[in-house]
Amino acid sequence: MRGIEGKITQKLATVIDEKDIASGDGFPVDTYRELVEYCAALAYLNKDHLLFFRGQGVDFKNKNDKSTFYPSIYRGDYLPKREVEHRFDILNQASSKLVELLSTRTKDGTGELKRKKYIQWSILQHYEVCGTPLIDLTHSLRVACSFAQLENENDHAYVYVFGLPYITNRISINSEHDLINIRLLSICPPDALRPYFQEGYLAATSDIEHEYDSKSELDFNRRLVVKFRIPNSSKFWGKDFKIIPKSALYPQQDIFHSICKEIELDVKRELKPGEIGEFLSLWSEIEEKVVSMNQQAREHNTFFSSLKQLKTSEYFDSSLINNIEKLRRFRNELVHSPKRISDKEITPYMELVRFVTNEIKRQS
Repeated sequence: MRGIEGKITQKLATVIDEKDIASGDGFPVDTYRELVEYCAALAYLNKDHLLFFRGQGVDFKNKNDKSTFYPSIYRGDYLPKREVEHRFDILNQASSKLVELLSTRTKDGTGELKRKKYIQWSILQHYEVCGTPLIDLTHSLRVACSFAQLENENDHAYVYVFGLPYITNRISINSEHDLINIRLLSICPPDALRPYFQEGYLAATSDIEHEYDSKSELDFNRRLVVKFRIPNSSKFWGKDFKIIPKSALYPQQDIFHSICKEIELDVKRELKPGEIGEFLSLWSEIEEKVVSMNQQAREHNTFFSSLKQLKTSEYFDSSLINNIEKLRRFRNELVHSPKRISDKEITPYMELVRFVTNEIKRQS
């Protein structure tokens, strides 16, 4: 995607570098009202772009200490082409499952969903079934702030402002900026409640899936206008505003949630035969757990740095660290050269990955 240099106010420029927004800890804001006023000024200054928001409990950074915002399908260190292709295989199978289930459960507004992959991907992304090339954004500052504080145990949270091209349709494709912007409220069936409660939008780099020249062109920090740091407390909202509760952001009795949970289980079970699929699934859980534990320590969002931090802090004992490293090497061989791995070879690693999974639960 094409990068931009957003415009910021003089007051913001006293704390953050206008030409390097992704670095640093973000501009501190004490109250929601104050944040609204800053964003109003930013909207006025950045007339060529439509502003969108994203809230996070942790400011994920890359090795250059810059905030990074990759769509879920592209996340990870040293991501080989084969791994990306494997993730797209998962996405394509999940999309087929979604269409299949909707064919047997007639719902209003599902006809177009069955024909267009971007709508299928939008549902799978928003209900967290699997990785997609899309990233979640919202047009609601209140929604972004609520997500930033949701289940957050840190002292602060982060709200990011992105500048995207103006929307021209329900699915807007801007060839000049190489961006796709999807307005979920216009394309999701009415039975899919979550996108409506979250006022959700999705964005992606256009015309790129698993083939790309440089992974950095997929990072949405190229569209970042400003980064705010807010207190993770009720005082932030004051007496005039309130956080949106989890029950509203994730409404109950959402039929698409149950459908997507069914898809998630089917995809995990059927994508790879036998123990290979189970190993990859368990390894993915280990990676996510290691990274999430390091997020609590506010470190960079990478598996290697997270494992290193846990090792340095002696959070895990040395034998567990060594076993995780052993599994990582086997996983790389399995992904890069699967034909070299026999069923007999994977059996001891299946035992090890189950053991490590249980040990992580015990030691955490």
